[in-house]
Amino acid sequence: MFSDILQRVVEEAGGGIGAVLMGYDGIAIDQFFQPGDEIDLQMVVVEYSNVLKEIRKTAEILSLGEMEEISILTDRFIIVIRTLCDDYFFALLLNRDGNFGKGRYLMTREGANLIEALD
Repeated sequence: MFSDILQRVVEEAGGGIGAVLMGYDGIAIDQFFQPGDEIDLQMVVVEYSNVLKEIRKTAEILSLGEMEEISILTDRFIIVIRTLCDDYFFALLLNRDGNFGKGRYLMTREGANLIEALD
């Protein structure tokens, strides 16, 4: 179920490489990657999960509201991380020239389906 949703986001985004559904504990629930891509998104997101926890905590301390999304741009990739609930988030990896806006839209649209499937 999760893999189908992740696959839909990756394939429809334009320039999508992979997506992973993960808990803030760093344990992946499910993932989908385009064949042949070499980057390990799961490892990338595990490393960023600690940073995400700190950002969430900082937003709470400063009364800024709930963190919803983080975007990371490198010279090779765009990584979009979207919060689903207190325990889970999902990440999308795009080529640097991928469709960032469409990827964000799809993550928002499909986030509700992932939350429903988690229940």
